[in-house]
Amino acid sequence: MEFDAVLIPPRRARNLQAGHWRDQTINDALDQAVRERPQQLALTAWRTEDDAVRRFSYAELARMADRMAVGLHRLGVRRNDVVACQLPNWWQFTLLYLACARIGAVLNPLMPIFRERELRFMLQHGEAKVMVVPQRFRNFDHAAMLRQLRPELPQLQHLLVVGGTGAESFEAALTEPAWEEAEDAAAILHATRPTADDVTQLMYTSGTTGEPKGVMHTANTVSANIWAYAERLHLGADDVVLMASPMAHQTGFLYGLMMPVMLGARVVLQDLWEPAKAAQIIRDEGVSFTMASTPFLSDLARVVAESGQPVPTLKTFLCAGAPIPGPLVEQARSALGAKIVSAWGMTENGAVTLIRPEDADERAVHTDGLPLPGVEIKVVDIDGRSLPAGTTGQLWLRACSNFGGYLKRPHLNGTDAEDWFDTGDQARIDAQGYLRITGRSKDVIIRGGENIPVLEVETLLYKHPAVLQAAVVGFPDARLGERACAFVVTRPGQQLVFDDMVAYFKAQQLTTQYIPERLEVLPVMPATPSGKIQKFRLREQLVALLSPSA
Repeated sequence: MEFDAVLIPPRRARNLQAGHWRDQTINDALDQAVRERPQQLALTAWRTEDDAVRRFSYAELARMADRMAVGLHRLGVRRNDVVACQLPNWWQFTLLYLACARIGAVLNPLMPIFRERELRFMLQHGEAKVMVVPQRFRNFDHAAMLRQLRPELPQLQHLLVVGGTGAESFEAALTEPAWEEAEDAAAILHATRPTADDVTQLMYTSGTTGEPKGVMHTANTVSANIWAYAERLHLGADDVVLMASPMAHQTGFLYGLMMPVMLGARVVLQDLWEPAKAAQIIRDEGVSFTMASTPFLSDLARVVAESGQPVPTLKTFLCAGAPIPGPLVEQARSALGAKIVSAWGMTENGAVTLIRPEDADERAVHTDGLPLPGVEIKVVDIDGRSLPAGTTGQLWLRACSNFGGYLKRPHLNGTDAEDWFDTGDQARIDAQGYLRITGRSKDVIIRGGENIPVLEVETLLYKHPAVLQAAVVGFPDARLGERACAFVVTRPGQQLVFDDMVAYFKAQQLTTQYIPERLEVLPVMPATPSGKIQKFRLREQLVALLSPSA
């Protein structure tokens, strides 16, 4: 694979001089942790299905990473080869990334909710050489799905299945043989270690402009974000992190996989969100920090309040993905006793803004925080001119953590000659510098922290034989932040009901979480004189339909 991370070289000297880029990789962090605290517990992974738990000290973590790295090399994985995985928050996910880093391979995490449509595109575009999946997860047979896709993936040389058998066995290929003791192991482990400017992660966006875009990050871009994030939140080696957000999202990957290793801290992984189990884990493991979207916060606060069993070690809950309702902050503060921190970020940068733990609670309700060190933000008009405080416009940012570019699509990088990146979001910045995201010029609905690619859903609707026109808009939801509603105009003599729409989307192999939860059939779409559908009118209609007096 040839990576076209063209945004990295022009920024190198400036970020090194400023101290934002430290030219360190996850290998350096893991090696340091092994030297300083080899027997300290590093990783605890809870597997909900069988209530199994696996623990690793830092010495054990490094040994398994070396073993798997040599195993990947035995499979033909070399520097800059892409290893994809569709794993839950299992220990195998963390170790797979650490193993890839040992030999300069690039990890491409893929959400477990993705099905054939998404995987077909991402695995072809990223030219993945190895794909790792669970045998089954949440009653879905991932291995069978990948076997069906393999004929369409000529670059994919190996399918490895956690819990699999024969040639597909993840364990037989990577974790059971003592590969790290082989005579050539040391040479393999050190011959192609990546630099901090090599691509280390390939992560796909949700396809807000049509096809998903492959975001390329280096060790310098992600580490610059993690150091600033940890500093803002006063996190260190003594902290215990709970990560229930998927590590196939940037949230889980940066702050549940990488950050604990970089800090020499402990992490506890939860593969399926069960709030009662999360509360138990927090108490049993002494968790001090976690990060998740608004529904997780609401669930955890409710369970703790109802049980009457406190979580005294939890100091901070960082909530991102959607605005936090004021009453929820009050409820969570009362129930959890933790500071609720609001934040905003994106795959291309990681967290961009966070409130400070010292800030008043209302900041978490009314703002998305202040820029992290190494990050500049501004709001501009349509011509790129800066707007005064309190004025809504396009959000641009310039950050040490900005990605290296979109794989094979440098024309979409959205970064100007002065390194300003157009986020595609609408926002305002108050007089104190706090950001508030007010809307999205990218047509996306954020449901429970998961971006729904509206264009893709609408395109599929237009292909339905009964549909003449279609539009998908979001509507507020107390728990998930937003849900999706499909508006359609049917063809003469045709009809479409909700159950038929759901069945159609499933037949089209659309990810279940992307399927709209409401359907409204209209005689005609509100439109401009040129025929463009007026989505704001649809939102107004939806608000009227959902109002108690309707």
